[in-house]
Amino acid sequence: MAIWGKVLGGLFGFMFGKIPGAILGVIVGHMFDRGYSQDFNQMGGFGRFFVDKDAVKNQAIFFHALFSVLGHIAKADGRVTEEEIKIATMLMDDMGLTGDTRAEAQQAFREGKAADFPFHDILKELSDSCYGRKDILQIYLEILIQAAYADGRLDKKEVNILEQVAKILGFKQNELLYLISAFEAEIRFRQGRQQSSSGSRGQRTRGNYQKSATYSEAQSLDDAYRILGVSKNDDEKTIKKAYRKLMSEHHPDKLVSKGLPKQALELAKQKAQDIQAAYEFVKKNK
Repeated sequence: MAIWGKVLGGLFGFMFGKIPGAILGVIVGHMFDRGYSQDFNQMGGFGRFFVDKDAVKNQAIFFHALFSVLGHIAKADGRVTEEEIKIATMLMDDMGLTGDTRAEAQQAFREGKAADFPFHDILKELSDSCYGRKDILQIYLEILIQAAYADGRLDKKEVNILEQVAKILGFKQNELLYLISAFEAEIRFRQGRQQSSSGSRGQRTRGNYQKSATYSEAQSLDDAYRILGVSKNDDEKTIKKAYRKLMSEHHPDKLVSKGLPKQALELAKQKAQDIQAAYEFVKKNK
């Protein structure tokens, strides 16, 4: 229901004509709402001008940048394999993309494979649409890492593209290396927990990740520290501070309020669960 015309009309009317002006302003605003609300709604509604400017205003940009750059990564070695197409499809499934949104994601993936793909421009547009919010851009980068790693490895060309992505989005190389290292630790740690809860039977989370049969409690603890970005020599206060920072960066409710598309939330929730589990494991063994 469109109300901004009435609200603004009433406010401006009161400013210039007190009560009578406010009444006249509401009437004019009501006519505006009835006549123009449909057109404005097609652009996100008149209320979009009052949206927190930290939010992602155009979620379509997020999805286009994600799947087109994923297509660009897949093409990095000269050919796109069936496995890479399957990985993109799995990501669409994980995000619950259907109908027109899924078709647009598939088209973006195809565009990313083109020789003249405007790589830099696409990422610059993404950064601008996020108003440079590093938390949202980090989630984007983490999803890219996860998708690129879904065949169980990162080759040199994939790493080179991820380095370019990170640089354009304002991340330093050491920040990217930490995100890659933390993701690898999450996969091992997550599968270790799954195997512990199901006996000797292994489980696959996504992609072709394989956990070593010799994965020990000590290795689990090392990976838990790596996920949190701390050292085993750090005190409890430092570890707790790192944990809270990571949870704040990946908390689904906060990410939605800042503009992360709801379809990307499942991946953020999994990340938050891994962070929580790693922290509990560290506390237990500290």
